[in-house]
Amino acid sequence: MTSNSDKLIIGGREFNSRLMVGTGKYASFEQTARALEISGAEIITVAVRRVNLDRSKESLLDYIDPRKYTLLPNTAGCYTADDAIRTCRLAREAGMSDFVKLEVLGDEKTLFPDNEELLKAAKVLVSEGFTVLPYCSDDVILCKKLEDIGCAAVMPLGAPIGSGLGIRNPYNIKIILENVKVPVIVDAGVGSASDAAIAMELGCDGVLMNTAIAGAQDPIAMAEAMKLAVIAGRLSYKAGRIPRKLYANASSPLDGLFL
Repeated sequence: MTSNSDKLIIGGREFNSRLMVGTGKYASFEQTARALEISGAEIITVAVRRVNLDRSKESLLDYIDPRKYTLLPNTAGCYTADDAIRTCRLAREAGMSDFVKLEVLGDEKTLFPDNEELLKAAKVLVSEGFTVLPYCSDDVILCKKLEDIGCAAVMPLGAPIGSGLGIRNPYNIKIILENVKVPVIVDAGVGSASDAAIAMELGCDGVLMNTAIAGAQDPIAMAEAMKLAVIAGRLSYKAGRIPRKLYANASSPLDGLFL
């Protein structure tokens, strides 16, 4: 376990877990709830446009205890700033949260962010008092602009949404980490536990994933694997790895040997 003093702080809120998970693509609401529990995640993303807000009917929200989890409504499926802003306002009016994951997509094939529309939406939402966590490209200039606007974190993609390709450009992530002061959370592209550990070993503050768990052959086992990977990656980063060397370096020193 990580130290109690090593908390993730986003927008003034403290969290023990650095793993954030989504709630889509599971076989049932029951499976969703079990995976959330096993993952140890405290921040749970919910797609506002895909959840039934009519509480008189069965809804995903019936299976998420608001006392245990912090809801992070997201704007999945929005392709313009106006749509994303409207969706966030709806989430707040429905009593979900003003703590939002902002997605403004550029096209249906790649699901890459539309950076221009993202910046426009972020500026409006921050001005309206939302705590904004934007899903964005792994572009340091964009991340700096989002930070300057007042976003509480930046969430650069590791790879395209749902691709499972892992972190395609760790060097960009490192540059972002060196240049922004808000938390950096890798969002999208994680496929295995090793991908999550790599993100954390780079120095990222957290990892957000959905398909990697929900789409696994055994989502419950994968949820536990991701929990452990994030913990291990964080501990490894804080411990400080040894320098890479081209040649061997004996593990047992030769000094003091009696021949």
